[in-house]
Amino acid sequence: MTNAWIDRKRRSIMNLCVNCKQGTCFLSSKEDSEASHTGVYIFDYVDKFIENIGAQNVVQVVTDNASNNMAAADLLKIKRPNIFWTSCGTHTINLMLEGIGKQSKFKATIDKAKAFTIFVYAHRNTLAMMRKYTKKRDIVRPGVTRFATSFLTLQSLMEKKQELRAMFSSNAWGESKWAKSPKGKTAYATVMSQAFWNGVTLCLKVFGPLVMVLRLVDGDRKPSMGFVYGELTKAKEEIKAAYKQVETNYRPILDVIDGKAKGRLDSALHLTAYFLNPFYFFNNSTIQDDPIIMDGVLTCVEAFFHDVNVQDEVINRELLKYKNKEGGFGKPLATMGCATNNDSYDPVGWWSNYGNHTPNLKRMATRILSLTSNSSGCERNWSTFEGVSGDEEVDLVSGLTWEVIGEATGADEVLQPRRTTRNIGVRELHEEDFVSEDDTKEEVDEDFECESNGDEVMHGYGEEEDE
Repeated sequence: MTNAWIDRKRRSIMNLCVNCKQGTCFLSSKEDSEASHTGVYIFDYVDKFIENIGAQNVVQVVTDNASNNMAAADLLKIKRPNIFWTSCGTHTINLMLEGIGKQSKFKATIDKAKAFTIFVYAHRNTLAMMRKYTKKRDIVRPGVTRFATSFLTLQSLMEKKQELRAMFSSNAWGESKWAKSPKGKTAYATVMSQAFWNGVTLCLKVFGPLVMVLRLVDGDRKPSMGFVYGELTKAKEEIKAAYKQVETNYRPILDVIDGKAKGRLDSALHLTAYFLNPFYFFNNSTIQDDPIIMDGVLTCVEAFFHDVNVQDEVINRELLKYKNKEGGFGKPLATMGCATNNDSYDPVGWWSNYGNHTPNLKRMATRILSLTSNSSGCERNWSTFEGVSGDEEVDLVSGLTWEVIGEATGADEVLQPRRTTRNIGVRELHEEDFVSEDDTKEEVDEDFECESNGDEVMHGYGEEEDE
């Protein structure tokens, strides 16, 4: 996993981490502000560590979708055709949300919600009044990831719809100076508009399924490669249902999703992980009839096994056993073990239990289903260069025992990961958004409590749309 960023000293940093089923471990951090981060530059940096680790131990390299990363991917294909270069799932789904959010029917609602939230938080009196009616529950709430800001704000507003309407209907609001201001009148019109709330409901129904996928991909609970394609397929079906299967309504949204996913979340690895995840295949065996999916599986077999005789064994014998649910795959416990996709479900453990009669396919499935599908674990979480002076490269590969424990193994305190909004997830509202209309420049109290960031955040996308 590799990612480039700019630190607080405006230095250009490249981080490189390694990920496996046990988690993410810091590998290297390099500061080189003078060099241009071209495709060749990124490839040379990554390839050096592939060589150190051993190419046989690397299945994929994960980066965001920047053009220089894609150029590096082309170079990797030439030198190491058996290693995949994968686009970051978190970045890709964010692009989907961004693309959908720009469509006029969603943008208008999102802009109104943002303007309303900024207005409330821009003034001490309006903020205090809102907290009184919502019993100190804030609109600015924690999120799973910074990419889900709009969804989480809309959901939080929907949960407080009645309280906000009561606030703007109260004598206290009517007697406040803000009720007579242009922005106050706009905020009142927004919260009292049923059309606005219907728009919020529609946004939640469309964004909600994708945010659920984003939560899965960007989370740390378990490897996500085996789930991203299947859950994205499920999300598209939920969006169709939200539009009552009327294609003219849902097609523009699915076009954005499919356009952003193409070449990013539909690689041979994603397709093979989908097929080899028994939760999907055992519940829908017609997956094997999809030529695109099976072409992906064949591509992966050829990449994983260089010996044509082993390829023959995997494709013409072991794969057929999995398809036909023979041997351990046919046991009732095997079906029971993959029936539910909950927190305890582990497809790698499932293959360990039931794949012993197909040793080569089991090895391939275990390696693929242990993969992450995002590189966001590299993003600023390792604040190496915040405490390192000079231009030296920090390399933790040579001579160290890696311990995947959420810290930079072998480094001193300055190499501890710094948690960012990816993990804390507090809604970011920029300072320039908070311009008070009051000549006295009253300041907003920044010491407020946000709501809990528990799983209940995702329960329900909103109320039913009013007729």
